[in-house]
Amino acid sequence: MATHITEECINCGACVPECPNEAISEGDSLYVIDPDRCTECVGFHDKEACQAVCPVECCVPDPNRTEKEEALIARALELHPGDADLAAKAKGGDFPSRFRN
Repeated sequence: MATHITEECINCGACVPECPNEAISEGDSLYVIDPDRCTECVGFHDKEACQAVCPVECCVPDPNRTEKEEALIARALELHPGDADLAAKAKGGDFPSRFRN
């Protein structure tokens, strides 16, 4: 499932530079995550990077958008077509993922 940012967001922006997919942007009153760019950091980290740095823990899984690891790594590959390291890890099935913790 894509991660989303709840109303508890204090608009600090700590999450923005952590996202490997540039999925986080400033909304009207809080930061938002583009679900079409969010891979829950599959392929890059073993947990969601935005969650790890959020001081108020408002970056949480979106229960309305459940996705499997296979779909998330496929999206990561689409978003980073020139990333040979990611492609090699994905091909070998040896990539970081929260599903493997």
